[in-house]
Amino acid sequence: MSDDLDARFKQASEEVTQLSEAPDNLAKLKLYALFKQASAGDCTGSRPGMLDFVARAKYDKWKELEGTPQEEAKQQYIDFVEELKAADKAK
Repeated sequence: MSDDLDARFKQASEEVTQLSEAPDNLAKLKLYALFKQASAGDCTGSRPGMLDFVARAKYDKWKELEGTPQEEAKQQYIDFVEELKAADKAK
């Protein structure tokens, strides 16, 4: 099961780059956070300063997933990529 999940996660991470349009910023943040949680686990390091808006938003979004098991984050990432692909095809 884990090997299959890993393969589907890898495939989803490749497929998301093949969408006809890039996802909006909120979707990108969610993808980033789920990917980091799935591949690295809980958020590490200190929160970036107030003036580093992008890094701070990424950190905060990843921090929201703290405690989420990596396997669950992988499945959520796969599911979200599937949603984005479906929306992309509907355009």
